[in-house]
Amino acid sequence: MKYHEQLALADTFADKLLQRINPDTLPDYVIPMPLHPAKLRERGFNQSLLLATKLARRHNLEILGNVCQRVRDTPPQSALPWKERKKNVRNAFRCDVDLTGMRVALVDDVLTTGASLNALAEAVQKQGASEISAWVVARTLPHARSK
Repeated sequence: MKYHEQLALADTFADKLLQRINPDTLPDYVIPMPLHPAKLRERGFNQSLLLATKLARRHNLEILGNVCQRVRDTPPQSALPWKERKKNVRNAFRCDVDLTGMRVALVDDVLTTGASLNALAEAVQKQGASEISAWVVARTLPHARSK
C-alpha cells in the first residue's frame, strides 16, 4: 500500500482490522502513527492516517490526526537491524494534547519490533492517557526478521 501507492487497499485493510476490534472496548480517540514532515512530503500521504480515518469513521470515533508529531527525521525502521530500532525512535515523538484519563488506540500499518509504537505510546502516556491500544494491520513474522 505505502510503497506502491495502492491507497485503495486502505479500505480492505481497515475492514480486516475492524473484524478484530471489540466494539465493547472502543477507545475515546484514535491516533495514527505520525510521519516526519520530510517523509510526508516525500511519500505524499500517511498510510496510518488513511487507515485510522477509515477505522474511526466506521466506529464513529474521534481521530486526533495532528496532535502527535514525529519530531526527529529518523532512518526507516525497515532499513535497520532489530537491535537498533528502539534507539532509532527514542524521543522521536511529541504529543500536544491533554489525554488525561482517555483511552487511546494507536494505528499503524505494520508491527515488526514494536519500537515505533512503544515510542509513540510513551509520548501519549506522558500526556495522561489511561489506556493505550495498538491497532495494526500486519505483523512481521519472526522468520522474516533481519539481524
